[in-house]
Amino acid sequence: MRTSDKLRPLFRATVQPVLEALNRDQVIERIWSKDHRLWKPDPKEIADRLGWLTVQDQMRQQLELLQRCVADAKRHSMKDVVLLGMGGSSLGPEVFRTAFGPQKGAPRLWVLDSTIPGWIRQVTKAISPARTLFLVASKSGGTIEVMSLFAHFWKLVTKAKGNQGGNQFVAITDPGTGLETMAKDYGFGEIFSNPADIGGRYSVLSLFGLVPAALLGVNIPKLLDRAAGMAEQCRLSTDMQTNPGAYLGAAMSSLAKIGRDKVTVIASPSLTTFGLWVEQLLAESTGKEGTGLIPIAQEPVLKPNAYGTDRFFVYLKLNREKNAALDQAVQALVKADQPVLQFNLRDCYDLGAEFFRWEFATAVAGHVLGIHPFDQPNVQESKDNTNRVLETFQSTGRLPAQPNHQPKEVAKALSGLLQPGTYLSVLGYTTPSRPLEAAVGRLRRALMSTYSVATTFGYGPRYLHSTGQLHKGGPNTGVFLELVDRMAPDLPIPGRPFSFGTLANAQASGDLESLRTHHRQAIRVQLGRNPVTVVNAIAAAVTGTRRSGRRTGTRKPHRKTRR
Repeated sequence: MRTSDKLRPLFRATVQPVLEALNRDQVIERIWSKDHRLWKPDPKEIADRLGWLTVQDQMRQQLELLQRCVADAKRHSMKDVVLLGMGGSSLGPEVFRTAFGPQKGAPRLWVLDSTIPGWIRQVTKAISPARTLFLVASKSGGTIEVMSLFAHFWKLVTKAKGNQGGNQFVAITDPGTGLETMAKDYGFGEIFSNPADIGGRYSVLSLFGLVPAALLGVNIPKLLDRAAGMAEQCRLSTDMQTNPGAYLGAAMSSLAKIGRDKVTVIASPSLTTFGLWVEQLLAESTGKEGTGLIPIAQEPVLKPNAYGTDRFFVYLKLNREKNAALDQAVQALVKADQPVLQFNLRDCYDLGAEFFRWEFATAVAGHVLGIHPFDQPNVQESKDNTNRVLETFQSTGRLPAQPNHQPKEVAKALSGLLQPGTYLSVLGYTTPSRPLEAAVGRLRRALMSTYSVATTFGYGPRYLHSTGQLHKGGPNTGVFLELVDRMAPDLPIPGRPFSFGTLANAQASGDLESLRTHHRQAIRVQLGRNPVTVVNAIAAAVTGTRRSGRRTGTRKPHRKTRR
């Protein structure tokens, strides 16, 4: 794996002082000695969150258990594996699913990290309940989405002819959680106990990522070897210029300090979901105290004039996947004096190395930015708001009324809010489909072309466990467009006094309340019967705004505020 790691001289001059400071402060040595004072004087949620540094070594001790799980799935003729998890439990497996796909003779993997009824129905209809293995993954052991999904599929499986009951379920959790207890009570086929000193977003190389990867047929020893190789480089190379993780961390944080805080991941087609994993890692780790790195994933790649001066690009290139157009687009960015790093991957197993590189880089960036990279202080707010909405629903039978804006109203509002340095985050509480994602792509392209702003897209409630921390705790430069499905037909949650549709609506309303509490600009749109039509109409209205001459390029920069 090679790194095109030499930024242009203009940007090297920005990064170099940070590299020198890291050397002076012996940051590499102190990270490996687990010195919590690198980040905060209080060791809370630091001293017990650094297990990811050596997890690749610990996981070698789990290889026999992983092999047994794979053998059991084959013995029980499992055709599909459905992962029920959120955030750190789902985004890593999603990377493995899209990058590797099922190997010969292995089952298909479905990653279900949603409460949207249509999404759950999609997966339910695609599988044979009696021939599906369910991975119930939760670090805390009590995630409401995961427990609700488990209730749905447990009922489905136990009613299916020829089912194997608890043998069709596997738990992945921390020691001593409620999920561990429940798994024993329900007779789960396997219970994987993950090291407790690894936070969710740093857990991809732990059992949370490796169990689904093993079931896909991924060669786990080979993946761990690549991760260990990168870890060794990040440990032994005390020269910051040659330390792959430290250099990336220094580049991200130093460029962010001069306004280039939009870390934009461009990737070969097989690697595009890696950006979604990076989103959670950077957003939850650095998006707090009014600062943070703003990760941009799966954004359309346009000509250089569509980008502002707030970008830092990282290009993940899979060598076996030829894509001349993408290579040319990246080179055009370099020629336009945008800061670009390129990481070349020999094959998909180099993802093991990349996972570790980015984790180490994030720890370094946290030190440079002066923030705590292992907690998530604002995540609980949306959960609490969701619970209050659900309590209101249970007592009144109604959800709170929310405004609904029409496409032209949305475009007009955005024209007054989007300006240099801001970003637009589309939050979709809806069912995935290729037409919908194509429409969202057109919307993002229109916004980039019209306002030269960065754009993100996250499915709800997945993003609450990914970028939600950044939205509330990071810099106040985000504008949020919440797109909410009709949730029809709805789907009941066994044992709950509310449905999946009610839960999803409560999560959307709860997060909207949290955004507004933090004085974030947020617009809500009800998608109606045809979500694609609505999204296309917003994109067309944005393009019409451009044609009418209303651009934001001459506006004063949006002032960043600190809480």
